[in-house]
Amino acid sequence: MTESSFMILHNIGSIVSDDKMEEVKFSIDAYRGYRYASIRKYLKSDSYSGATRAGITMTPEIVKGVAAVLEKLPDDASKIEDVELGKFAKRPGMSVVARISSFKGARGLDLRQWQEDDIYTGWTKKGIRLPLNKMGEIKKLFKEMNEYFQAKPEDK
Repeated sequence: MTESSFMILHNIGSIVSDDKMEEVKFSIDAYRGYRYASIRKYLKSDSYSGATRAGITMTPEIVKGVAAVLEKLPDDASKIEDVELGKFAKRPGMSVVARISSFKGARGLDLRQWQEDDIYTGWTKKGIRLPLNKMGEIKKLFKEMNEYFQAKPEDK
């Protein structure tokens, strides 16, 4: 894989919100020879339809780790207390944290980058919150992403 531009290798699937105004797409993408999993929120409305800034990219190793911790959760995760599920290294000084948390009265599965270096320590803007009532679908999509990476260790 020697392409220097972005390309979608495989669309895994999506989760559509109950009101059909939001869709979260899961895909396997490539950029500059590196493959990664991408989760991105899209809006559908009269004023705007398209991608938002809400989203996150993950290496195959992070996908494997997140899939493993999600597999242990019940499909109905609404009763689970706020908890950090796992922290997965993305590169030196940057991790992806999977957690169940509350924000503005809504609970969800939060996948967010955590930065830890000399300049800044804390949450970054890069991340996405997925609805807990879709946990069964989320687990299935993560399993499919992990299986894709296992079946195709390297695209050539």
